[in-house]
Amino acid sequence: MTTVNLEDARRVIAAAEKKATEIGQPMNIAVVDSGGNLVAHVRQDGAWIGSVNISINKAWTSKAFDISTKDLGDNSQPTQQFFGIQNTNGGKVAIFAGGIPLVRDGVVVGAVGVSGGSGEQDHSVAEAGVAAL
Repeated sequence: MTTVNLEDARRVIAAAEKKATEIGQPMNIAVVDSGGNLVAHVRQDGAWIGSVNISINKAWTSKAFDISTKDLGDNSQPTQQFFGIQNTNGGKVAIFAGGIPLVRDGVVVGAVGVSGGSGEQDHSVAEAGVAAL
């Protein structure tokens, strides 16, 4: 299959929710398909409403560029190759940790985006979701 479906998205989200609960940080978790379209989103009880769109944008960014938003952020600093990229695509590009591509058989089939904690927390929750695919 060349894209994630709802069943995949639910599995990714469930694993990410479990990790968020383990670390005690309510999160927004989004999954997009291979076209960057939202497949599923969850806002855990107590998660910031301001992070709803951020989680979706992290997932979209990760798929749009087939790179984790953490790595894109590292490459978006002054003097780096992608400096200013966050100003493209109508400001939709997220350059902080929490978005990770979903890969199946070496092909990027979607992405997960997580927002609600520190960058480190967001990234670790996203990693837990990725591991469930």
